[in-house]
Amino acid sequence: MKSPAAPVTRPGAPLTRFIIRVVAWLPVMFALWYLAAPVLMWPVALIVRALADATLHDLVTGVDQVMATLTFATTLRPGHALARGQVEVEVNLLLYSFGMPLLAALTIAARERTWKRKLFLGYLLMLPFIAWGALADFLKNIAITASPTVTAQAGFSSMQREAIAFAFQFGALILPPVVPAVLWVVMHRGFLERLRERI
Repeated sequence: MKSPAAPVTRPGAPLTRFIIRVVAWLPVMFALWYLAAPVLMWPVALIVRALADATLHDLVTGVDQVMATLTFATTLRPGHALARGQVEVEVNLLLYSFGMPLLAALTIAARERTWKRKLFLGYLLMLPFIAWGALADFLKNIAITASPTVTAQAGFSSMQREAIAFAFQFGALILPPVVPAVLWVVMHRGFLERLRERI
């Protein structure tokens, strides 16, 4: 009597299933991230506020969070030096934190027992990079894209403006998608090794 044949795993099947799980989780995680953004971004606001107080106290008088938006109150005047009012700059933190749902979808799709710990660790490690993007956005606004009257009051040199432009581009285009991917790979090396062996 012949013994039943062992099930045959098609090459690439584990990878395909993993990709399907990631795609299935992505819209769920993006929805949760959008709805929970005011809470998720609260630590970012604390980091940005602390950095602004320590390094930009001559330019920034306050940083407030409303939903997922930071509002920087500055000492700059919108017109000439005697003009009333002050310049305020709003920064949308969603622009710099969209890697969070990507990291969450990848982590949950991996189905590891320690997924909660890894997800929380990844969240904590992403916070400084989101703060980078927010601060660079603010500095770009007052040093480069604002009116000449405002940029003159900010007092940045041409070399400093170049550095701000680079920091903004890096924080807006590179860090948001790359940081979560790198964090996931570092935290899931065992999973990736097992996946490689099975395909």
